[in-house]
Amino acid sequence: MYTKQIGKNLYLIDLETGNYKNFIGSYVLKTAKKIVLIETGPTNSVPNLLGGLAELKVNLKDIDTIAITHIHLDHGGGVGTLLKHLPNAKVLVHPKGVSHIVDPEKLWASSQSVLGSVSVVFGKPEPVPQDRIFSMTEGTIDLDDEGKLTVLETLGHASHNLSFHENFNNGIFSGDTAGTFFPEFNIVTPTSPPPFYLEAAIASLDKLISCRPSALYYSHFGKADDAIRRLRGYRAQLLMWNTIVQNAVEQNKSFEQITECVLAEDPLMNTISSFLRGHDIYSKTAIENSICGFVEYAKKAQIKKTP
Repeated sequence: MYTKQIGKNLYLIDLETGNYKNFIGSYVLKTAKKIVLIETGPTNSVPNLLGGLAELKVNLKDIDTIAITHIHLDHGGGVGTLLKHLPNAKVLVHPKGVSHIVDPEKLWASSQSVLGSVSVVFGKPEPVPQDRIFSMTEGTIDLDDEGKLTVLETLGHASHNLSFHENFNNGIFSGDTAGTFFPEFNIVTPTSPPPFYLEAAIASLDKLISCRPSALYYSHFGKADDAIRRLRGYRAQLLMWNTIVQNAVEQNKSFEQITECVLAEDPLMNTISSFLRGHDIYSKTAIENSICGFVEYAKKAQIKKTP
C-alpha cells in the first residue's frame, strides 16, 4: 500500500486501481477534531482504500465527511461500498449528483457505454442512502479552530463538478477540473469526455486561478506545486485543443485523423502519446474519450454557425 504525507494534516493514498500505481488517489485531511476523505475512487479499489486508511491509523468511526468532486466511477464510484465501513460519515456531492448515487443504475449503464471494458476495472457502484448525503455548490466546512475546506463549483468536465480548497497548505483538490497530472512526466493533459462544456471549463479554471493556490491535488494523480502556472497552462491547452479540433472538423476529417492532429500538434500530448497508447485505461480516457468530448463540442458549434 502506498500512503504519503504531502502537507500539514494532509495525506495521499494511492489506490492502485487495476494494479496501476499513480493512477487514482484519495486524500485524507486529518485534524484533532475532524477527518475528511476526498474522493473514494471506484468500487473495486475500496479494499485498497481501507488498507491505506489502516496504514494511516485512521479510525473509520472518526471519518466525518466524504467529499466527492464528481460522481464518475473513478472518483466517487466506491462511495456506496465504502459507507458500509464508515458508520458516521456523510457524503458531500453536487446537487446534480445526488440522484445518481442514490440510484446508480443509470450511472452504471452510461459508464459501461462510455468506458467499455474500463468500467469493469472500476466496478459497479452501490447505492448511497439518501439520509447520508448532503449537497452544496459553494460553502465551507470547518475542520478545526483554524482549518476549513471551501467548496467551489467548477463545472466543465461535467455538469456537477466541485473542487475543494484547504487552507492549511493553500491547496485545491481539483478532481478533473485541472486535467490529469502525470508526475513521472511532469505533464498535464485534458480530461474532457463528452458532453464537455468548454466555456464552463474555462470559467472554472479562472475561478481556481483567482484563489491563488500554492498546490493542486489531482485525483489523477498526486500533488503538484506551482499551481497558478499549471492552471494557466491547462487553460491555454484547452483552447489549443479546441482550435485544432474545430479546424479538423471543418475539414471533415475522420475521428482517427483528428486524434492524430491533436497528438501531433499538442507538444505535451506528443511527448506522452506512446505512454498513453500503451496504457489499458488512459488509452481510452485520456485519448479517445477526451478528444471525443472536443469533437462533439466542435460539431455542436458547427451546427450553430450553419444559417
